[in-house]
Amino acid sequence: MSHHAVSPSSCLPRLYANPRADHERVYGEPERAILSRAAFEQAMAEIGAWPGYAPTPLRSLPGLAREAGIDRLWYKDESTRFAQGSFKALGGAYAVLRLLAREVTARVPGVPVTALDLVVGRYAKVTRGLTVATATDGNHGRSVAWGAQVFGCGCVVYVPAACSAGRRAAIEAYGARLVVVDGLYDDAVRQAAADAADNGWFVVSDTSYTGYMDVPRDVMQGYTVMVEEAITQLPASERPTHVFVQGGVGGLPAAVCGHLWESWGRQRPRFVVVEPHNADCLYRSAVAGRPLRSDGDLDTVMSGLACGEVSLLAWAILEQGADDFLTIPDEGAVAAMRKLAEGAHGGRPIVAGESGVAGLAGLLCAAAHEEVRLALGLVPDARVLVFGTEGATDPEVYERIVGRPPGLVMEA
Repeated sequence: MSHHAVSPSSCLPRLYANPRADHERVYGEPERAILSRAAFEQAMAEIGAWPGYAPTPLRSLPGLAREAGIDRLWYKDESTRFAQGSFKALGGAYAVLRLLAREVTARVPGVPVTALDLVVGRYAKVTRGLTVATATDGNHGRSVAWGAQVFGCGCVVYVPAACSAGRRAAIEAYGARLVVVDGLYDDAVRQAAADAADNGWFVVSDTSYTGYMDVPRDVMQGYTVMVEEAITQLPASERPTHVFVQGGVGGLPAAVCGHLWESWGRQRPRFVVVEPHNADCLYRSAVAGRPLRSDGDLDTVMSGLACGEVSLLAWAILEQGADDFLTIPDEGAVAAMRKLAEGAHGGRPIVAGESGVAGLAGLLCAAAHEEVRLALGLVPDARVLVFGTEGATDPEVYERIVGRPPGLVMEA
C-alpha cells in the first residue's frame, strides 16, 4: 500500500452500504416531480443565455488516479463558474429568477417574463418591491445575492456566526443585507424563514422542509446544468463506474444522482455520498432509513457541508438512488486541497476549496483502506467522476490550509 500518500490512519473513512439502493428501479413519476430532464432543458436554455455562461472544464487527474489505484479520475472544476468561484451560481440565482418571473406574471398576467426583461429592469416597479431571504454558509448566499442584484430585487442573507469574514464580504459586495445569527447553519435557516414570514419576504433556500418545496427544486434543477456538461465532456467510450459527491443538505448529490439516474437508467454509475465525520446527516439518515439529524457538532473545515438536517426533497431521490454513504475526517479534505495545489494529479495546479474537494477526498480516503476500497469496488479498471464544486471562495481560509494564496498556486 506504499503508493498511497495519505497515511491511512489519518484518513479513516466510515462506510455504509445503502440497503435500499435499487439499480433496477426506473426513474419514475415521483422522482420526475422533483428533478427531470424536461425541467433541466428549461434550466439549460435559461442559464445558457446568461452573460458569462460557459461550461466549466472537466479535468483528468492521472496522477491521483494512479494513487487511488484506478484507471481514470475526472474532476469537474467549478472554480470559474460565473466569476463566483462555485457551482452554487447555477442554483440560487436561477431560483431567484424563477421566483421573480412567477411573481411578475402573477401581477402582470398573460406576459411571459424573460431573464432579459428582468436584467434591463422592464418590471423594476414590481421587482424592487420584492425581497428574497436565505441562509448560507457562504456560496449559496453569494449566488442568491448576485441573482437579486442582476434580476432587480432586495436581498437579506443570514449567516451562522462561524461564516468567515471573506465569505461575508463577498455576499455584501452584491448589495445584500447581511444578518449574522448566533448559532449554526440550521439556526440561520430557521431565522431566515421566521423573519421572511414576518416581513413578507420570499425564502430562496437550498434546503427543503415540510411545506417548502418549489424553490429548492429550482435550486437543484439549476445544478443539473453542471451534471449535463460533465456528461457531454466525458470521452465518448468512457463512462464513469463511480461518482463520489459531497453531501451538505443533500441538494447537490440529489441533483447529480437524479440526473444520471434519469439519463442512464440501470447503466448509471455507483453513487457514493461523502460527508465530514462531524456533519453526517445523510449518512445517519441512510442508517436509520428516514431523514435524521446529525448529532455531530458540525465543526468541520468543510464549512459548506456543516449541515445538520437533510433536505426532504433531496432525500426522496437519495433514499434509493445512492448506493453508499461515506464519512471522512477533515484531514482528508486538507490533503486533497494540497495535492491539487501541488499538481500531484499530473497537470497544472488546481485551486479547490475545502468543501469542494470532499468527493475527491472521499475517493482517496476510501482507496487508502483495503477493506473500504474492496467494499466500494474500486478495482484497477474503475473510472471515477468527482465534482470540484468550489475554488478558493475565501482566499484567506484557502491560504491558511494550503500555505500559499490561490493566486500563487495558479501561477506555479
